Amino acid sequence: MNSFYYKYLKRFLDVCLATVALILFSPFFIVLMVLLTVANRGNPFFVQERPGKNGKVFKLIKFKTLSDQTDEQGGLLPDDQRILKIGQFIRSTSLDELPQLINILIGDMSIVGPRPLLVKYLSYYNDFQKRRHLVLPGITGWAQVNGRNKLTWDEKFAYDVYYVEHISFIFDVKIILLTVKKVILREGVNQEGEVTAEAFKGNDDFQK
Repeated sequence: MNSFYYKYLKRFLDVCLATVALILFSPFFIVLMVLLTVANRGNPFFVQERPGKNGKVFKLIKFKTLSDQTDEQGGLLPDDQRILKIGQFIRSTSLDELPQLINILIGDMSIVGPRPLLVKYLSYYNDFQKRRHLVLPGITGWAQVNGRNKLTWDEKFAYDVYYVEHISFIFDVKIILLTVKKVILREGVNQEGEVTAEAFKGNDDFQK
């Protein structure tokens, strides 16, 4: 993590790649924004606070693929009942992550890094798991190309910390290429029988 690449090149390359990607994907971005504005009756984006580097909270931006449908008590329906038809396609192709290119330009995220999880999980982590916050979170990461939402939480954290401890230009290139392959094959998007990953409930027994 103290490498020349991490200190001086990674951020520069992130900005360059994010800028080029936004330009190249701008037609898709605009079309999806319009379609989701109609599907969501006005709001195409999902914005949520997430912890970034050193646990600093930022606002993550994604395309909104779930409706706001509620039950009779006013609680949100399960994800599998709220997923939009167009949302299923957007998630399966990972296009819902496109707006996070803006997070990269702002400086909250990187192309490659541990995925930003929920703020409420911060208090659940042990010392080993907290190491995932020593670097900027990423749109994709080592855990994502090794199973993504099909992994257990212990496996995800192990992959995240391994990345933090082995950051290099070659490693980032490898993860990006594997991500392209995963997106094309649509592998590991969801856990079996779930639209999204199971919530992390903390663990007192996970150790390095």
